[in-house]
Amino acid sequence: MNSETSPADPAVIDESTVPAKTRSNSFFRQKRTPLPHDDARRQGDISQLAFLTMGGRDPAIAFLNSENAELGGRPLAVATASDTGYEQVATAIRAWARDPGFE
Repeated sequence: MNSETSPADPAVIDESTVPAKTRSNSFFRQKRTPLPHDDARRQGDISQLAFLTMGGRDPAIAFLNSENAELGGRPLAVATASDTGYEQVATAIRAWARDPGFE
């Protein structure tokens, strides 16, 4: 210390007494429960079927994420929820492939 500052001077901070700041990435790490294994498998399988059958990413995503009255909701959610829902959506995708005007 020099003669101008003293330990009583508030401008002098003893860094050993200041607690270290912890970094939180809570903004980037949302607390969600992971998708159950069977649901994740059905979601991946129906997505792959749609991508391959419907002619690419854009038409498949448009179909999977749009409300569909015949299926009772968004096809991706219906297919992910149960094996029966998966079969209903897979049947709709195959019908679309036979008749692209089908929706």
